[in-house]
Amino acid sequence: MTPAPVVFLIDVDNTLLDNDRVIVDLKRHLSQAFGSESQARYWAIFERLRDELGYADYLGALQRYRAENPHDAHFLQTSFYLLDYPFANRLFPGSIDALEHLGAWGPTVILSDGDVVFQPRKIERSGLFEAVAGRVLIYIHKEQDLADVERRFPAEHYVLIDDKLRILTAVKHIWGTRLTTVFPRQGHYAHDAVALAAYPAPDVEIARIGDLTTFDLPTLIAAGKNSDRRTP
Repeated sequence: MTPAPVVFLIDVDNTLLDNDRVIVDLKRHLSQAFGSESQARYWAIFERLRDELGYADYLGALQRYRAENPHDAHFLQTSFYLLDYPFANRLFPGSIDALEHLGAWGPTVILSDGDVVFQPRKIERSGLFEAVAGRVLIYIHKEQDLADVERRFPAEHYVLIDDKLRILTAVKHIWGTRLTTVFPRQGHYAHDAVALAAYPAPDVEIARIGDLTTFDLPTLIAAGKNSDRRTP
């Protein structure tokens, strides 16, 4: 397969979609359905499962909650709530415009972490699956599967857009000047003072995803080639 001149790899949660708002809504729903004590137990299970798996698994946490509370019928209501959530309403302003802007220069690819049910459902119901013509990759640890990314979408240059400096730094370490890292300051990870101090600055920093529509392609590529951060 002939490499494309450029491929854009775009994260979902808190990059294109306001996942912090989704969690606020879910917490409200759980409090109403289960009560505050059971809601707290669900999130304790959720965090423990995330530590085990390395990614967020909302339905898996619900399954474990059910195993502890087999006679609590509210889990069915919560399952419907998660699967039918209106994710399209939680896209950041300018998300689709940014994808269309970048797509004029090369393939746009969703590059995400997550489970095999809820994360694909989120991407489909939000409209992002259609916006990138089905080019979606979901891994357990995406920064560890770059060889598969390259195999599926070979490119001379990549632009990675992600709200986690940890991810941007890890991929920059591997791809070097073949990569431009773009850091949208959205969501709680992007405002974590500890994380911001622990990693080098990205090649490009923007306040919001919609700001990408103000960039041209030479500027984005030059930002990566002129800043080789190979060490985390």
